[in-house]
Amino acid sequence: MKRIVVLGGGVSGHTAASYLNKLLGKKHKVTVVTPNKDWNWIPSNIWVGVGQMDKSEVLFDLATVYNKVGIEYVQAKAVSIHPEGGEGHDSPFVKAQGTGDSNFDEMLDLEYDYVINATGPKLNFGATPGLGVGSQLGEHTVSVCTASHAEDAANRLQTLIDEMRQYPEGKKATVLIGTGHGTCTCQGAAFEYIFNVDHKLRKAGVREKADIVWISNEQFLGDFGMGAMHMQQGGYTMHSKSFAESIFAERGIRWIVGAHVKQVEAGKVEYELLDGTFHEQNFDFAMLIPPFAGQDMKAFNAAGEDITATIFAPSGFMKVDADYTPKPYAEWSANDWPKKLQNPTYGNMFAVGIAFAPPHQISQPRKSPNDTLITPAPPRTGMPSATMARAVAENIVDMINGVSDVPTRSASMAQMGAACIASTGKDMFTGTAAAMTVYPVVPDYARFPETGRDQSLTSGEIGLGAHWIKHVLHHLFIYKAKLKPFWSVIPE
Repeated sequence: MKRIVVLGGGVSGHTAASYLNKLLGKKHKVTVVTPNKDWNWIPSNIWVGVGQMDKSEVLFDLATVYNKVGIEYVQAKAVSIHPEGGEGHDSPFVKAQGTGDSNFDEMLDLEYDYVINATGPKLNFGATPGLGVGSQLGEHTVSVCTASHAEDAANRLQTLIDEMRQYPEGKKATVLIGTGHGTCTCQGAAFEYIFNVDHKLRKAGVREKADIVWISNEQFLGDFGMGAMHMQQGGYTMHSKSFAESIFAERGIRWIVGAHVKQVEAGKVEYELLDGTFHEQNFDFAMLIPPFAGQDMKAFNAAGEDITATIFAPSGFMKVDADYTPKPYAEWSANDWPKKLQNPTYGNMFAVGIAFAPPHQISQPRKSPNDTLITPAPPRTGMPSATMARAVAENIVDMINGVSDVPTRSASMAQMGAACIASTGKDMFTGTAAAMTVYPVVPDYARFPETGRDQSLTSGEIGLGAHWIKHVLHHLFIYKAKLKPFWSVIPE
């Protein structure tokens, strides 16, 4: 019997565990280790964050699902990996700290034959002073990174709306939404949220009493951490900068780009621009996405020596089969990106989704004259995360079943496409969403010299139809995640 331990129960971890369990059956043991009791469909958190969906609609209990299909569930946080065994173990093992009610603070040793790191990000609020002060929810700003964060955001937004209804003529509230640090990723979540807030304020009849401001570390609107893209729209080729700017302009939202938020205080952010100048922006309500970091796991060899730097990058994300050689932007290549998501030192160790260390940004790195890095980190969420997880699971199954001694399936972000439907307002009749496709996610200028991407597979449209699709996908993917009948026929 082989033991596969999956660290993390989010989109990538849950996907990997589900396929491992389905393909291996009861002959082998699949264990999911996660501190989270619930599975969260994160793309719909933005609707929770404006009070258009209840928190219960984006969550379900993991233990119930795993008990049904025979996956072992351990509510704990992985703190260290021991790929050579040690401490009385002949086999590799993961040390985890229990977080459930019955095993709080209990230390657990979980032996494995294969391990998949799918821990996702640490929400690094501490990188920006004042962002997330006092608790992860923060005293000054809100977040939509978790369902609880989003619920808090909705409550605070509603409080502001109630206050705005009492404003005298001419008074306006400032709503600030975007990224809270110069190296943030996940501009997409903030992008969706700002338009849903705009939609919410219009439905509440107070939009004219609000100044909505976007602040982002992108060098221009529409970069999305992917170096922007040329997309097909209505038979024409449009740059994502023009696409994004048109959406913002139509809704009367002003933007600040190329910005590193240095500090947050009550009702005010201080930020630096790419030109090296410093500015302030006041606000009455602010939702700023924090930067991501790895989960602070350590690694030790059989002798108990710290080998964390061998397994993990300085960011805390796990090293895989990428080319981490430092090189100038002009020498970056699609081939730098990992294909098998396999650790180069220990072949039975994999990392998927946000947990793997990318070789570099996708967008061109830029620094201010003050040497401040203001560049989005590469997005690795959603469809790419699930696609990677499935490929790694299937590779492990083949290795266990003797089909191959090495992984054969590739899951490079430079060889896969992605589809994204970004909500720009939730309503079955007046709602809209931007539907975007891109191939490949990481541009490949060797294959597509002009734009780095296949223009026939890279597109963008906005409308009510896309909103209906996003609403359907919400229910479809939760159905899939609950492992209900025929779940595996639903694509990632």
